[in-house]
Amino acid sequence: MTTIDFNQDWKLKLQNRFLNYAKIYSTSDPESQSTPSSPQQWDIAKYIFEELKSLGLSDVSMDEHGYIYAYVPSNLENDDQPVIGFISHYDTSPDFNGENVNPQIWKDYDGNDLVLNQETGFTLSPAKFETLKDYVGKTLITTDGTSLLGADDKAGLAEIVTAAEFLLAHPEIKHGRIAIGFTPDEEIGRGAHKFDVKKFGAEWAYTMDGSEVGELEYENFNAAGAVVKIHGLSVHPGYAYGKMVNAALLAAEFVQLLPENETPATTKGFEGFYHLMEIKADISEAKIQYIIRDHDNEKFEARKKFMTDKVTEFNHKCGEGTAEIEIKEQYRNMKQQFEGKMHIVDIAEQAMKDANIEPKIKAIRGGTDGAQLSYMGLPCPNIFAGGMNFHGPYEYVALESMEEAVKVIINIAKADKKR
Repeated sequence: MTTIDFNQDWKLKLQNRFLNYAKIYSTSDPESQSTPSSPQQWDIAKYIFEELKSLGLSDVSMDEHGYIYAYVPSNLENDDQPVIGFISHYDTSPDFNGENVNPQIWKDYDGNDLVLNQETGFTLSPAKFETLKDYVGKTLITTDGTSLLGADDKAGLAEIVTAAEFLLAHPEIKHGRIAIGFTPDEEIGRGAHKFDVKKFGAEWAYTMDGSEVGELEYENFNAAGAVVKIHGLSVHPGYAYGKMVNAALLAAEFVQLLPENETPATTKGFEGFYHLMEIKADISEAKIQYIIRDHDNEKFEARKKFMTDKVTEFNHKCGEGTAEIEIKEQYRNMKQQFEGKMHIVDIAEQAMKDANIEPKIKAIRGGTDGAQLSYMGLPCPNIFAGGMNFHGPYEYVALESMEEAVKVIINIAKADKKR
């Protein structure tokens, strides 16, 4: 077995690469119908595109929608290996501010509170986030309390690019052709919509988009987005008696119709939920955005029907046409796509063990590009990227976690893979 000599120079290269990516504003926009959904995503896409070319990867390309493809050429004399791919997304979540990201580095973390912002006193504390205790002695990268960090999924980007650079620099590590793909708009459920599976050319792939070290996932939520619109009637409040229909008040009433014990904060494991994402309302109109999630197909269909039925009931009470609902599917549970193909998961599991990492195989309480790609003919489990507390100012990642992810990628890439 070839030892992966990931020395201090490579660790610094990985760290700096992630910091460079994290500082580039790339939040996606759920209101936009373009691809990428936001103009700022082009900034990081062009940056990565030029970087991949400068590193010497082959067949580097970027299409009109911002999808990036590149390859580490095979270094085998007789290449009978399957083409294996690695994928991550470069957009960051619109759930929290993603502009003016100012990462901070904390070497040899001592296990105590981290005051991320001296002016505001904003603090990352193990009293609130117990997993911090697992990172004592590590190098942590955090926010400054005013933005998210973007480790979801810029840690994955940095790991894949660094692993590719490492393989190019170490020809003694034998491998077949390795495909690399980077996507926009994963955070709004559209990351794989225009991914060119045929051009990518891999027999299977892995998204580097999980959280803590050891995560390996090949089943996920079924997912849909729901938008409920409520129509009101605005008149002067002084003359409103018997006439005004306040859409904002009706929106508050509708929200109460969904079960309060089936939200992200009250469910775990394989339990599904309704998640209220946003309400925009005035007297004339209200718009309520939900996401619907469940691992079980039948329960997922029942949840969609439940919401539709609630809108029907609401209209019976308030008048026909008061409310309307639009439900759009986002992705499906990829588990069934691995029937007869579990060697894909087994290879990743063994790659972790070879790196002295304990695999943690579990279901994703979320989704990745891999869920959609699996249904597009590219089986694609999800592997940890190392970040924690995604989508908010408490987000952090340990440099050592990203290093472990790089080693797993390299172990997967090594030759002697079976179809």
